[in-house]
Amino acid sequence: MTALAKAFQELLAALDRTETPFLVGGSVASGVHGLARMTNDIDIVVDLSINRVPAFCEALGSAFDGDAEMVSRAVNAERPFNLIHFASAYKFDLFPIGNDAFGHSDFARRRFTSGSTGMDDIEFPVASAEDTILAKLVWFRKGGRVSDRQWHDILGVVKVQAERLDRAYLVSVAKLPFGGRATPPSRSGLRWRH
Repeated sequence: MTALAKAFQELLAALDRTETPFLVGGSVASGVHGLARMTNDIDIVVDLSINRVPAFCEALGSAFDGDAEMVSRAVNAERPFNLIHFASAYKFDLFPIGNDAFGHSDFARRRFTSGSTGMDDIEFPVASAEDTILAKLVWFRKGGRVSDRQWHDILGVVKVQAERLDRAYLVSVAKLPFGGRATPPSRSGLRWRH
């Protein structure tokens, strides 16, 4: 088992022990649905209530740098926080779902996968291909539309999933003003037509 897989498995065990629903997003999700790439961290969306924070931090034990006060502040503010696995130094970014409607939709559409690159045969829930694209588009836009990594991830999912994508869902959620044609300004490579 790789060091990353071991760290990930320890975090999943803490989420499981505290019955905290979650899904993996970010570049791991885009790698599952598209083209895999190296990443510095794993993004995990969690439905972690404030009353479950002490139990969650206790379940993490001494394996992670997880301060209950810091986690509580982040959950209350619906802000992301990170956990560092001491033995491997891997970083996990956790995003509390809070009252985010898109996040709740993402949870309803998640899929289970196993055998992802670097994860051995660990089974875990991952954002759907469509929700991965939408989340990556949000991050791409927040970053000033200049992130080659985000754009590469989006193109990889579109290329690999192609006709399997639920385009009606993508358009309805994104509310694209392009009449079913998505071509962000100053970028090429992502085009679809109904």
